[in-house]
Amino acid sequence: MSDLILHHYPTSPFAEKIRMVLGYKQLSWQSVIIPMMMPKPDVVSLTGGYRRTPFLQIGADIYCDTALICDVLEHIQPARTLYPAEHKGLARIVAQWGDSLTFSPIMAFNFKPSGAAEIMGSNPPEWVTAFVQDRQAMRGGAPRMSSSDAAATYKSYLRRLSDMLAHHPFLLGDAPCIADFSAAHPIWFTQCRTPSVAGVLDATPLVKAWLDRIMAFGHGQSTEISSTEALAISHNNTPAALGDEPFQDDHGIALGSEVVIAADTFGTEPTTGQLVAATRTRLTLRRRDERAGTVHVHFPRIGFTLKKVTP
Repeated sequence: MSDLILHHYPTSPFAEKIRMVLGYKQLSWQSVIIPMMMPKPDVVSLTGGYRRTPFLQIGADIYCDTALICDVLEHIQPARTLYPAEHKGLARIVAQWGDSLTFSPIMAFNFKPSGAAEIMGSNPPEWVTAFVQDRQAMRGGAPRMSSSDAAATYKSYLRRLSDMLAHHPFLLGDAPCIADFSAAHPIWFTQCRTPSVAGVLDATPLVKAWLDRIMAFGHGQSTEISSTEALAISHNNTPAALGDEPFQDDHGIALGSEVVIAADTFGTEPTTGQLVAATRTRLTLRRRDERAGTVHVHFPRIGFTLKKVTP
């Protein structure tokens, strides 16, 4: 198997989710630091348009969205499972709640004036303006929740997490699962990236102790490579053989069709290519790029739309 290559940047909460999972599973990986905002030419060469952070590269296969990345890592390293058999469905449902419903209000809270100042740091005003415009574009122009509403929502979510931790060290039992990593990463951002607003966690000490336990797993063993090296790795490899899972046609679109896949919310930049697989859990496109070569770009079904390219 080719090396795991994570394309990310240090302050990305969703990238931290995957770094935590890599640590929990004690995996070795290669790190490519990508820009925080567009333009991202090397990213687009590999993904075809998808620009959310992070994505995982294995040779000439590109895996988009952290839910799919976690499935891939589970297949590679089943030990220390993310999906315990006794509550596999519940773990995925709580994980989806953590990745979607909790993320936006928590990040809106983190961007209170003092938190925003910590996030922006010493960057010049023009960088700050570009960053704000970039994130507005990713939200499709939708306004960010007010800090007051976000604070009330965040505190409610923290109390719910605290209730889940009242009788065991992790959300669903004695060992962490995908639910823990999905709920932890925006709270990690509060604790580690916007400490001026981290006092919100003081009322729920069980949550603070749980976050410490998650962070103690570390990030695994990483070595840094450049995006140029990652592109060369892709170009010099061919996509792995597709599995034998049956074709599941939910759209009336045949394999081999030219299609467009895009996230249904937040960061909806499309990727166009030839549909080569559509299983019950994922969609795969084949595309060709001058620098990346022939790649397979994989997406989860949940959270993404599939449309046929019309002449």
